[in-house]
Amino acid sequence: MKILVIGSKGFIGSHCVNYFSKQYEVWGCDVVTDYNTINYFLVDSTNADYSEIFNQIKFDICINCSGAASVPDSIKNPQRDFILNTYNVFKQLDAIRKHSKNCKYINLSSAAVYGNPKSLPIGEEQGLKPISPYGNHKKMAEDICEEFYNEFGILSCNLRIFSAYGPGLKKQLFWDLFRKFKSNHEIVLYGTGKESRDFIYISDLIQAIECVIQKSNFNAEIVNVANGEEITIEKMVNLFYAHLDSTTSYSFGGESRAGDPNNWKADITKLGKFGYSPRIDIEQGISNYILWLKENK
Repeated sequence: MKILVIGSKGFIGSHCVNYFSKQYEVWGCDVVTDYNTINYFLVDSTNADYSEIFNQIKFDICINCSGAASVPDSIKNPQRDFILNTYNVFKQLDAIRKHSKNCKYINLSSAAVYGNPKSLPIGEEQGLKPISPYGNHKKMAEDICEEFYNEFGILSCNLRIFSAYGPGLKKQLFWDLFRKFKSNHEIVLYGTGKESRDFIYISDLIQAIECVIQKSNFNAEIVNVANGEEITIEKMVNLFYAHLDSTTSYSFGGESRAGDPNNWKADITKLGKFGYSPRIDIEQGISNYILWLKENK
């Protein structure tokens, strides 16, 4: 099997390359110049062209891990977010349509398409009400996948990823907690602490992608990717700092950030039918991540 990972230098993309390279022929693709890695395509960060890539090699699977992944930045720079998360998906699928129609396309979407759900757990059939440009652009990308499937028969699957974390992640909650821990002894955090997320460790996320490759019907299917466990931010902060053996004092200021949802818990029934089951619990996941942080100061 030949697999192309677009966004191969990013958090999820790099883990995909490392894992799938042990079993298959894997090529990476990103905007980062790399003179050493074999099987690597460099694309222009401002105007990526994927036609030559799909014309040159007939891939069986394309995993799109590219794009922006910041809700605050999508509010500040909505055009940039649209180009990276929506327009580039169109260009990738159009290149597949022109040059490699048998390539199956896995698009990494986001739970941000749900916004603030009416009820938990969140099933794939639940209505979508994004509350940020990021969420809206991810929803548009899913619509593009459906368009290319219905109009041109391009096989695809959209993975609505909830809160992924693990070694290599340099953004979001845990990264922010570590940076604040290093520079402050009294920390004020956004929100009330009662907000909740559904966390999934990176190796479990890669396992989920493998299950999708093997089991999805690729009819522009939608799949939740999470562990089906709701954990409050307050609990996560307590757990994180406990693993650091930290005496850091923290509080929640009550101020919410635009685009941040309140509570998330995924219904992962469909993913479970594909053969997925979590292997890394939150305690082990946090421990692994902190070890990586300490080793890569």
